Amino acid sequence: MRLPFIRELNADSSGLGFFLCCQKELRPGRNGEFLALVLQDVSGRIAAKVFDDVDRLKGEFEAGEFVKVKGRGNLYNGRLQLIVENIRRVNPEQDRAAGFKEEDCIQSSVRPADEMWAELEALIAGVGDPFIRQLLEVVARQQETKLRLWPAAQVVHHAYRGGFLEHVLKIAQVAVALSEAYGAERDLAVAGALLHDIGKLQELDHDLTTNYSRDGYLVGHIALGAIMVRDAAQQIDNFPPQLLTEIEHVVVSHHGSKEFGSPVEPMTVEAFILAMADDLDAKINQVRQAVEDDTSEAEFTAYHGRLGRVLWKGRKKGSREGGKE
Repeated sequence: MRLPFIRELNADSSGLGFFLCCQKELRPGRNGEFLALVLQDVSGRIAAKVFDDVDRLKGEFEAGEFVKVKGRGNLYNGRLQLIVENIRRVNPEQDRAAGFKEEDCIQSSVRPADEMWAELEALIAGVGDPFIRQLLEVVARQQETKLRLWPAAQVVHHAYRGGFLEHVLKIAQVAVALSEAYGAERDLAVAGALLHDIGKLQELDHDLTTNYSRDGYLVGHIALGAIMVRDAAQQIDNFPPQLLTEIEHVVVSHHGSKEFGSPVEPMTVEAFILAMADDLDAKINQVRQAVEDDTSEAEFTAYHGRLGRVLWKGRKKGSREGGKE
């Protein structure tokens, strides 16, 4: 019997399924060590636990591998998890006959990569300032492979294939609208949107799973981003020093405050716009992901630790309290 996709799992689900193991950790428990896992398929992620036969099963697979799982759904503190009874790494030739498909285990942006890339190219082509346009062209050309594939984060938001490009394009859309509303410099806002997280292309290593690189741990994406922007600008003849400083400022201040990791706080209108747009898009993505991932019948989601609240899952389609549609 096959397990349904994660988004359709419930406490009564049981059977066999194929997943990507994103995280694997051996932890102490009251009755001995257990394995704490995060499993993923195309529809989402779920926490999973291995309590029995741990000594044998812990050597059957590693994080970053596709796995075949026998398990059952379970509610723990109001959250759905998967109790794993057996698990091993996938044998592709053998398991494809049983229904294993890599694409069923990898989360990706709902937007096609080619569509997003065309939007990025059009956005860059529409930049009026020749120096900013050249800077964005240099970065896009050098980083095209990663830009098409990279997630925007390891876990928090847009943490799926293509999430980086989806994130920066949405921020650019918001930043352009706010620039027009507040009379800010549109080209600088676009540059900030496309470059603010560029350091994540070096901070994160991404293949099937996403992990921090050595540079990511030791330097971090904000500093890496500033270095990448300066390196790209040095490839352009006579790039104005003041303009470079303005762009670097938007990059290094985009977390909005020193408390949240920015070495400096926003000091220009464009930097304020970018920091607010970045925070807004990250939060909305988390809200939508949490609502989609909550498969319970409750009206509200479980408590969301990062957002510090429960979330209303919304009115069911076709219903409206107190009146007719």
